[in-house]
Amino acid sequence: MNYDVFNGDADGLCALHQLRLENPARATLVTGVKRDIKLLDRVEAGMGDQVTVLDISLDSNRKGLMRLLEAGASVEYFDHHYAGEIPLHQNLAAHIDLSAQVCTSILVDRYLRGHYRLWAIVAAFGDNLGQSGRALAKDAGLSEPETEKLASLGEYLNYNGYGDRLQDLHFEPAKLYEEMRPYPDPFDFIARSPAFDRLAAGFHHDISMVAPIRPLQAGGHHAAYMLPDEAWARRVNGVFANKLANDNPMSAHAVITSNRYGGYTVSVRAPIANPQGADTLCLKFETGGGRRAAAGINRLPADALEGFLAMFAEQFP
Repeated sequence: MNYDVFNGDADGLCALHQLRLENPARATLVTGVKRDIKLLDRVEAGMGDQVTVLDISLDSNRKGLMRLLEAGASVEYFDHHYAGEIPLHQNLAAHIDLSAQVCTSILVDRYLRGHYRLWAIVAAFGDNLGQSGRALAKDAGLSEPETEKLASLGEYLNYNGYGDRLQDLHFEPAKLYEEMRPYPDPFDFIARSPAFDRLAAGFHHDISMVAPIRPLQAGGHHAAYMLPDEAWARRVNGVFANKLANDNPMSAHAVITSNRYGGYTVSVRAPIANPQGADTLCLKFETGGGRRAAAGINRLPADALEGFLAMFAEQFP
C-alpha cells in the first residue's frame, strides 16, 4: 500500500501535487489542518508499504517514523522544518533542508528537476517566501501579472489550512488536493476550478475583518496581536501574520488566537530582514515548532500568555 502524508497548507498540498503529477500512484491520504502535524501516528504500514511524507517536522514525528521503519515500511521524507537528528536507516530516504528561503515544494521541485515548477512557485508564495517565489518565477519567464496570480493562489491555499478543526476550513485538505489533482498547470486551476473562487472570496472577507485590530503589545521591533474567538480569526491567523511581516520587514510579529482548548494558538514571524529566531522561541513551549523565519505554538495555555509575551519581546528586542 501507498500512504501520502502531508501538511494541509499550501506547501504540503503543492509538494504532493508535484510528486503525483510526475509519479501517479493510488494512495491513502493522511492530512489535517495546518497545525495537525503528528500525522505519522495515524499510519499503520509495514513490510512492502511505501510512505511519502511531506512538510511535517521529522522531530515531531520521530516516534511514528521509527515505528514504521522498524515495521519494514519504506519512507521518503521531504521537509524544511526543525528535524533534530535524522535517523540513519536503510528504509529512509530523507530530503531535508532547513535553509530560510526553502520550502518543501522547492525541495520536491529540485528532486523533479523543475518538471512542475509553477506549483513550486505557488507554494513558495503560500509559505511567505516571496523572494524565492519571484526568483523561480523569473527563471520560468513569467510576467509580473502571471507571478501575482500564482502568489494569490499560494496565499489562498495556505489560508485554507488554518483552523482548530476541519470544520473551520472552507475545504478539508484532502478534498482540496482532489480539486487540484486534475490541473498540471495552476493557471488552469485558477481559471476553471470553482474552488479557487470560493477560497478567494473567503480570504478577502476574513482578511478585511482584521482592519480594526490594534497591537496587544508593541516594541521597537516587535508587535503582538490578539484575535477574537471566531472561526474567521482562526482561518486568518497565519496569513495575517504573513501580512504583518511583509508590511513591516524590520519587525517580528506574533498573532494570538483563542482556541477551543481554553488557551491560544500562536503564529510567530521573525523579521523578514533577519529571518531567524521564530523556531527558537516556539520550541521553548511544549506544542511549539516550525522554522527559523516562521513558527508557532499549537496550544499555549491561558496562564502562559504573559510569559510568552515577555519571551517574545526578549527574543526580538
